Amino acid sequence: MKKPSSDLSPRPSVQVLERMFQLIDILAARDEPVSLKDLSDRSGLHPSTAHRILHDLTIGRFVDRPESGSYRLGMRLLELGNLVKARLNVRDAAILPMRRLHKLIQQPVNLSVRQGDEIVYIERAYSERSGMQVVRAIGGHAPLHLTSTGKLFLAAEEPQRVRAYCARTGLPGHTRNSITQLPLLERELSHARQYGMARDNEELEIGVRCIAAGIHDDQGELVAGLSISAPADRLDDGWLPKLQSCAQEISLALGYTPKARAKRTAGNP
Repeated sequence: MKKPSSDLSPRPSVQVLERMFQLIDILAARDEPVSLKDLSDRSGLHPSTAHRILHDLTIGRFVDRPESGSYRLGMRLLELGNLVKARLNVRDAAILPMRRLHKLIQQPVNLSVRQGDEIVYIERAYSERSGMQVVRAIGGHAPLHLTSTGKLFLAAEEPQRVRAYCARTGLPGHTRNSITQLPLLERELSHARQYGMARDNEELEIGVRCIAAGIHDDQGELVAGLSISAPADRLDDGWLPKLQSCAQEISLALGYTPKARAKRTAGNP
């Protein structure tokens, strides 16, 4: 009996396509042009085979040859990538993962984006059985500093921009738990940066607590937040890994990679 393969990753049924993908992946991992010899060594392909495939990819503009014997990814990939990106929508990417998360925890799962100094709710997965008496409708909005997702967006800002937000808004409070002082907010944002998540401890609505994780695009930019809201006495920190995994799944669907995040962080110390 033939043993099942230990490699669970699907492979192309046409060998030349598999080799083509292999060469493209090698080029994608390098910022500078790669020599034919290096491509042959890394792929395990005979130089003549690698050269033949690269020649065809060059004709299709999927690969460029800046000088004889070296190759890099071509502009056609950028053109196609921009088409795919233009068709991506954070709500479209999020809705199914949000529904799956809701089925796991049976509490409202919210998708929100930043609009100026506020968070706007653009999608929600919830049911009447969740026990939430107060839910913000899709299209509803709230100040950044009073929401878990809003704190993620503020945490991604430079300190002077956070101070400008505080001066501009005056940090109004909605409940006795609202953070209305800059030092307290800065401490909260430092925690959000450290742990990659943020909380709302009955700061927007009494009786409701939230936890949020960020959603990033292909440039590593924070573009949305995914949050779980629950009755204050029912919020379970055990939901956090599930929430972060769901946010990561949505980010990957938008083209996010850890490499993109690292580049953005390096460019914005």
